[in-house]
Amino acid sequence: MNDEILFAREDDSPEPIGTDDSSDSQKYLIFMAGHLKLGVVAEYVVEILHNQVITYLPMVPPYIRGIINMRGMMIPILDIRDRLGLQSLKDDSLVVVINLGDVQLGILVDAVDQMLDIQKVNIHPLPANSTQMLVSGMCSLPDGSGTMMVLDCEQLLPND
Repeated sequence: MNDEILFAREDDSPEPIGTDDSSDSQKYLIFMAGHLKLGVVAEYVVEILHNQVITYLPMVPPYIRGIINMRGMMIPILDIRDRLGLQSLKDDSLVVVINLGDVQLGILVDAVDQMLDIQKVNIHPLPANSTQMLVSGMCSLPDGSGTMMVLDCEQLLPND
């Protein structure tokens, strides 16, 4: 056995043959909002909750449905349909909780579709004249089930 290879530093080790470079793809949780398939980077996702009681809050933007208590933490709930300008649903049964740095946010969605590994080269930017600030890109899903819009999670909450 060669001692130099056994104790090689990480930067000296040869590249493994036949393995995928994980930097070329990213995992996305895909969910439905009306007829749209939206994807968020899986690293943001904390939890998917069913049948949560949402407490109404006065004097918040209309797309903030209220708050939930998740293990002692107050999580604001954003109605993604309302935020995207679609008609809101009255069903509050499915919440995707995401972590945005020091803020956790619940996104009220119609349904969770799937978790997929998407190649970064397959995600295309929006057209230059697009006014959609909540979506940072789009791609055709590899299984042929439609087009996913990449949700820019940092843009979900107002900056004020």
